[in-house]
Amino acid sequence: MTIFKKLLTFATAAALSAAVILPVEAEEKTSFKFAWSIYVGWMPWGWAADNGIVDKWADKYGIDIEVVQFNDYIESINQYTAGSFDGVTATNMDLLAIPSAGGVDTTALIVGDFSNGNDAVILKDTDELADIKGQSVNLVELSVSHYLLARALETVDMSERDVTVVNTSDADMVAAFASSDVTSVVTWNPLVFEILEQPNANKVFDSSQIPGEIMDIAAVSTETLADNPAFGKALAGAWFETMAIMASDTPEGEAARKAMGEASGTDLAGYEAQLASTEMFYDAPDAVSFVEGGDLSATMDSVRSFLFAHGLLGEGAPSPDVVGIEFPDGSVLGDEGNVKLRFTSEYMGLAAKGEL
Repeated sequence: MTIFKKLLTFATAAALSAAVILPVEAEEKTSFKFAWSIYVGWMPWGWAADNGIVDKWADKYGIDIEVVQFNDYIESINQYTAGSFDGVTATNMDLLAIPSAGGVDTTALIVGDFSNGNDAVILKDTDELADIKGQSVNLVELSVSHYLLARALETVDMSERDVTVVNTSDADMVAAFASSDVTSVVTWNPLVFEILEQPNANKVFDSSQIPGEIMDIAAVSTETLADNPAFGKALAGAWFETMAIMASDTPEGEAARKAMGEASGTDLAGYEAQLASTEMFYDAPDAVSFVEGGDLSATMDSVRSFLFAHGLLGEGAPSPDVVGIEFPDGSVLGDEGNVKLRFTSEYMGLAAKGEL
């Protein structure tokens, strides 16, 4: 029942940072490829493709969009970064660390949700986060779990120097916590649910305490989008039509959620439990308000600082400013001459105004 979640390996990041990424020549075209991987907030893409909603919106704009599922999340981002796909689902952290740091100008087209409790720090036999000091912490290294740990430690005036990180596969996490020598883990749902069923497990911090910092995004090539706005419009239209269906208290909505749950390896109840700890932007105006709000710059500053501290913004990067990040108001965090990650509200705004 493991759901493939967001993770970044050092080898992947290092390889991409060292590689010379050649810019993809943008052009007008009619066929596009969009990659997605299994996670609660991205299941709507597979369902929308299977139920003709993506095709409906693509047809409206006279284009074709092939939606491709990857079981390997990082490979989907690698394929996008290499130019094999025009868009991909990824977290804000991984978009900055992989394609953007690798030189691929990327636009965060749709911010679909943020983790609001799905990711958690769990300790054994104590309910105080401060007791983590001196412990070995099992997690997927350089993933959003690693970021969550760093943010959690800040709240109790500690840093990663106060713990020992033990790189552990998500597939091994539940069994690891059950063993006598593991006292602390950081992971994501549905693993969090499973681990908390153990009587000595205590959740001491979760992503609801850093709201909005772990985002799930549908991103596209900036150059491709500039020459082909129909691609962005079709994706936004398909997404928000799907959101309206899955959020509805109707037989159709329940059937959609059930299908998404089963496709992700759980059932309706399990999927809805994960949705409960995910802040989904079912309504386009809410998504627009989020990306145009005042917290996005501060969030990305925290994310880029984490990536820089772990050497994930490129070999020899002099500071976190090495990659510029642009926001909907046109402001830039970092190098204005090297903007490679752009947040936009344009296409979500068209959906909000009913202009798609």
